[in-house]
Amino acid sequence: MSQGSEKIQAPGLDSILQRHPRAGRDSLIPILQEVQEARGYLSRDSIVGIGAHLKLPASKIYGVATFYNQFRFQPLGKYHVQVCRGTACHVKGSAKVLDTLARELRIAPGQTSRDGLFSLEVVACIGACGLAPVISINGEFFAGATPEKVRKIIKAYRGKAVENEPGA
Repeated sequence: MSQGSEKIQAPGLDSILQRHPRAGRDSLIPILQEVQEARGYLSRDSIVGIGAHLKLPASKIYGVATFYNQFRFQPLGKYHVQVCRGTACHVKGSAKVLDTLARELRIAPGQTSRDGLFSLEVVACIGACGLAPVISINGEFFAGATPEKVRKIIKAYRGKAVENEPGA
């Protein structure tokens, strides 16, 4: 990789990589975690920069990162929606809740809406089984979620976003 391409690295990546001066392949996951913690997601530039630092092809870095569902490749939306798909939530209808959210937001799990307002994530268990099915938006829990309830919740968050716009 040429010196010029190293200059286009994602902001903040250099400081993370400097903490791992002689890193090898065994440092890949901790570095990926640090980058995501700092930036919120793994950008293409970050993956290329990590690959250059570890002397590994970007395709290998990407392959490892896509294997683990903890890594994201898009920034989170202003409102990060998590849908619990644990056993209790599944039994009580979280699949319909997830389908409704995906349709309402026009995104699939793991994606962020074009306007940057919403991101959607499926989680194995939120830990609120007695309140199933449960969704969380930026850490605020909504119990007994149904397709009708989540439509109203999303409408309320869209309204909140409009109210918070400059000049509104």
